[in-house]
Amino acid sequence: MGPQPIDFTGLITAIRQTDAALAEQAARAVNISLTLRNWCIGCYLAEFEQNGSDRAQYGTRLMDEVSARLSQEEVSGVAARSLRQYRQFYQAYPQIWQTPSAKSLGTLLPDPIWQTLSAKLPGISIREMASPESQAPRVPAHLLLDRLSFSHFAELLQLGDPLQRGFYEAECLRGNWSVRELKRQIATQYYQRSSLSTDKAALAALANSGAEQASSLQIIRDPYVFEFLGLKPREVMSESHLEDALLDKLQAFLLELGHGFCFEACQKRLLIGGEHFFVDLVFYHRILKCHVLIELKNDAFSHEHLGQLNAYVSYYKQHHMTEGDQPPIGILLCTRKNTELVQYALADMSNQLFVSRYQVQLPGKAEMAAFLHKAVEELGGGDE
Repeated sequence: MGPQPIDFTGLITAIRQTDAALAEQAARAVNISLTLRNWCIGCYLAEFEQNGSDRAQYGTRLMDEVSARLSQEEVSGVAARSLRQYRQFYQAYPQIWQTPSAKSLGTLLPDPIWQTLSAKLPGISIREMASPESQAPRVPAHLLLDRLSFSHFAELLQLGDPLQRGFYEAECLRGNWSVRELKRQIATQYYQRSSLSTDKAALAALANSGAEQASSLQIIRDPYVFEFLGLKPREVMSESHLEDALLDKLQAFLLELGHGFCFEACQKRLLIGGEHFFVDLVFYHRILKCHVLIELKNDAFSHEHLGQLNAYVSYYKQHHMTEGDQPPIGILLCTRKNTELVQYALADMSNQLFVSRYQVQLPGKAEMAAFLHKAVEELGGGDE
C-alpha cells in the first residue's frame, strides 16, 4: 500500500519542518567553515613565525603587515588583533586538526603552504603541539567544532587556565549555551563556585535551568559570521521590521531638516574590549563639527539604554575625534505604546558657546518626540 496523501495541515507541517531542519544545517555549515578558516589562518601564521624563509624581515610587525596587505586584498576580519586571536586559537585547540572536517580541507585548499602543513600535522601528537600546561582532559574536537561558534571560542580563549577552559567547554555543550550565556556564566564565576560546591550536580542543574540556549538564528547574526559572509550589519542586526522602518524614516527626517546633518553609517560596528556593538545611526554635523550618534529602542526607556549610548559616545570621543572636532553627541529615542522619550547625551562638553549652538542647530526634544509619535502611528506600531 502506497503512502497516504497528506492534508493541508500536513503540507504546512512538512514545509515548516523542512525549512527549520535545512536552515539549521546551513547555519551549522557556515559556522564550521568560519571556525576552520580562522584556525587555518592561525596555523599559517604560527608556521610562518617559526619557519618562514623571510620571517626576520617582519619580526614583531608581522601581524600589522599581514593585516594591512590582506585588507588591501579586501579580505574581511583580518585586523591585527584578530590575527593574533586566530594564532592563539590554533595554539590552544590543535586537536581541531583531527576532525573529519579539518582533514577534508586538502581538497579545498590545494596551495603549497597547506600541502606542507597537512603532511606535517598528522605526525604531530596533541601532546607535542600543545603547551605543557594544557594537558587537561579534552572535550572531543568534533563536538567542539560542530556545536560551538567561533564567538564561543573567542570567549573561551580569554581563560588562561586550560582546566577551566575545558570545564566551560563541557558545560557549554551540556547546556547548549548561547555566547551570551557563556559570558554570563564566566562572569559569575561558575567554575569557581562549582569547585567549592559539595553538590556539583545540583549547582549544574540550577545553572542550566534558566540558561539561554544557542540557536541557528544566533549563529547567523554573529558578527564574525556576517563579516565572513560579506553581509552588511543592517542586513542581520535589525531587531524588528518596525525598528527597521523607523530607522529609515528617522534618517530621512534628519537629512530633510537641513541643519547640517551628513549621513555616515547605519548599524555602525564598534569593537570595544573584544566585543562587537552597533550604533543605529551615525551622522556628522558640519555646523556643530561633531558626530551625532542615534540609538533607537523599540521599547520603554531603561537606564541600560542610556549607559549603552554613553559608552558609544565616549568611544567616539576617544577614537573618532579629529583636530577641530567638538565632542560627539548621543540621542536616545525610545518608543512603546505611543509614548516617546528623547534623551540627549552631551558627554562632558564644557564649551558654553558650543552648547548654545547645539541647542539651536539640533532638533528639539519635542520635535523629535512628535516625529517619533507620528512615524510609529504610520507604521502601525502604536498598539504594540
